[in-house]
Amino acid sequence: MTRYATGRLLLTPVDPEAPTRAGRLRRLDLGERDDTSFESFDAFADKVAEVTETPYSMVNFIDENRQFFAGLHTPSGTQGGSDLSTAAAGSGRSGRHMARDHGYCPHVLLRRKALVLDDVCDYPRFAGNPVVDEIGIRSYLGAPLIDRTGIALGTVCAVDTVPRPWGRAGLATIKSLAQELVGHLNRRERR
Repeated sequence: MTRYATGRLLLTPVDPEAPTRAGRLRRLDLGERDDTSFESFDAFADKVAEVTETPYSMVNFIDENRQFFAGLHTPSGTQGGSDLSTAAAGSGRSGRHMARDHGYCPHVLLRRKALVLDDVCDYPRFAGNPVVDEIGIRSYLGAPLIDRTGIALGTVCAVDTVPRPWGRAGLATIKSLAQELVGHLNRRERR
């Protein structure tokens, strides 16, 4: 098993679908961009934050090497990611990147179903994730974005720095938001 420099075990699962997903993301033109073509994803992340009443929310596409926040809502209302820890976000453009072994979205992607963590510290597998110490994440609510081809392209998620009792209502909400965004992706592809 791989260990972090801190001695913690690396618990992010292996992703055998990553090359296929990365190819699909390129075909859909959903990879990294330097222009403002992701304004609609930022607006969607804003909606997720409003609906879930959380300080952070993301529309996250994941390739072989890292996560890319195509949509990002932060407490300051900026989409630059400056509110995210530089250490966790990596050296990518404007803080919109995160290593694959940071956070919970890679788990959602491979599970292919929603993940609800009221308090990440209650789960040994998730409590040791770098985002707990580096960003202060304590609760997570995320669902996969499974496109019309059956490929899980990424996730939509909401996170908070305090424990949250998401309950069934939170689960239903994030699943509904994911379905809404998949509809947006399908319409985008048809154009």
